[in-house]
Amino acid sequence: MELRDTLLEKNYSIVASNGYFSYDSGIRPVIDRINEKEDFFKGLEVADKIIGKASAMLLSLSGVKKVHAIVLSQAGKDIFEKNGVEYSCDELTDYIVNRRGDGMCPMEMTVKDIDDLREAYEALKKKTTLL
Repeated sequence: MELRDTLLEKNYSIVASNGYFSYDSGIRPVIDRINEKEDFFKGLEVADKIIGKASAMLLSLSGVKKVHAIVLSQAGKDIFEKNGVEYSCDELTDYIVNRRGDGMCPMEMTVKDIDDLREAYEALKKKTTLL
C-alpha cells in the first residue's frame, strides 16, 4: 500500500516509510521528531496532508528523500526543488491558509523571507515554543 493511501485511509496527518505516523496537525509531527533527532527523516519517503514552506524546509533539513503532499504550497515546492527532494502532490496552492481561513498559515509566514534551512528551523522552533 502506498504511503498516500495509508495517510488517507487511516486519517493520519503524516506517515513515513519507517513506520512513523501522527494524527497531530501543523508542523508539530515534523519538528518534534527533528528536535529529538535532526536526521530523523533522512532517506525516508513521507506522505503528509499539508506541506507549506515551513514543513518543506524542516523535511529538507532532516534529509527526506521523497515526499507526497495532498496539498503543497508553491513555496514548499520551490524548497523541495532547491534541495533535490523528489516530490508530488494532489493539489498545488499559492500558500497554506491559516485555520481561520483568512490569511497565510503562521508557520509559513514565519519562514516567508528565510532561505536558509537551519535559520528556518531555529525560527520555527522558537515560534512553536511560544504556542
